[in-house]
Amino acid sequence: MTVLAADTRTKHARFVLTPWSIQGAANPPTIERGAGSFLYDTDGRRYLDLSAGLVAVNLGHAHPTLVEAIARQAARVCYVTPALGNDERAEFAAELSELSPWAEGGRTFFTAGGGEANEDAIKVARLVTGRPKVLTAFRSFHGSAPGAGTLTGENRRWPTEPGLPGVVHFFAPFPYRSPFYTRDAATETQRALEHIELVLTYEDPGRVAAILIEPVVGTNGVIIYPEGYLSGLRALCDRHGILLIFDEVMTGFGRTGAAFASDRFGVLPDLLTFAKGATSAYVPLGGVLVRETIAEGFERRVLPTGHTFSGHPLAMAAGRAALRAYAEGDLFVRARTVEGWLREGLERLKERLPVIGDVRGVGAFFGVELVKDRATREPLTPWQGTSPGPLPALQRRLLELGVYVFGRYNVLLITPPLIVERDELELGFEALERALGEIDVPA
Repeated sequence: MTVLAADTRTKHARFVLTPWSIQGAANPPTIERGAGSFLYDTDGRRYLDLSAGLVAVNLGHAHPTLVEAIARQAARVCYVTPALGNDERAEFAAELSELSPWAEGGRTFFTAGGGEANEDAIKVARLVTGRPKVLTAFRSFHGSAPGAGTLTGENRRWPTEPGLPGVVHFFAPFPYRSPFYTRDAATETQRALEHIELVLTYEDPGRVAAILIEPVVGTNGVIIYPEGYLSGLRALCDRHGILLIFDEVMTGFGRTGAAFASDRFGVLPDLLTFAKGATSAYVPLGGVLVRETIAEGFERRVLPTGHTFSGHPLAMAAGRAALRAYAEGDLFVRARTVEGWLREGLERLKERLPVIGDVRGVGAFFGVELVKDRATREPLTPWQGTSPGPLPALQRRLLELGVYVFGRYNVLLITPPLIVERDELELGFEALERALGEIDVPA
């Protein structure tokens, strides 16, 4: 370790509060630069970024189109209050309307991140419908601030409680670990829809403003809903006058093999939230895309929400550059090619490694679920348990082998940049096979 690296690590440990970590146990490598699908630390070591950071760096690191656009904008103007107009903001919003899943387009309310976007989407839904309640799934993550944390269904919600009033959670389908006691996908879908109908009878559908859901569950296991579930939710919302909101913070901007997951699955929400891939995480940015038929209602009434950094010019320039880069590389479609490479490589590992219980995914968005016993599906680490189990040691071992992978409990997220090459993925598969093969599966 160089003197510089040692000094940086000392300062990090002393002065930085690392999210979701026991501070005394945090000892990450110090990253100083990135290029393409790789990160480089202060010791000169290279890491394949097999999770695109936090499922965010869709265009890879140091993409010249974005770097140049950010630099140009910084030389022009770095801040314009949201109450004033800005050319980059107007153009980016127009481009997002064109990209949206709705034929009539939509309007964008910009935020600084995904959690804020989800909170504002709920505010819009309550204003539009005049109803107080919101339904979200238990196995979900929508942000960690008090409002978004309440919307979250799993244990990262607990520190925010009692939180935002009017939020009700429900069980959504999970074919590999069905909460509805079936391994048949069609039965899973039917029972899940019956379940949410039952929840609505106890909450009064006339008091429910919105159902907020990730069209593909992200950090709670990369769960692909069985066919018919999302369309069933759409029909249910239409029947009760409830707005359907898709949290596309992870699934947006090509991650699933289309601009948005709503396009990939052919189900139209009323609002969708985005962040991460909007700028490939180069500049913090989030937003709510609101269908025009809903947004036009604010032509004659106040939109009572706002943020200092809403539509920040640097983020707008980065977002516009990202859209150009996605288009020039045909990257939304390329994610379907990456999907084939990931499925083939990860299924090959599953055949060789009994610790892998399930491989699932869509586009460049895959999860690898680890088990003690493949027949019983007993998880390697209990979900939401008191111990992280072998995962931290596994992640450290992968870093030693030159690969960064994000995961939680017993699921690894294999979500590379959309620009990843097949030979780069093979490096990742080799490291995964070696590290997973070294796991001492507890009895």
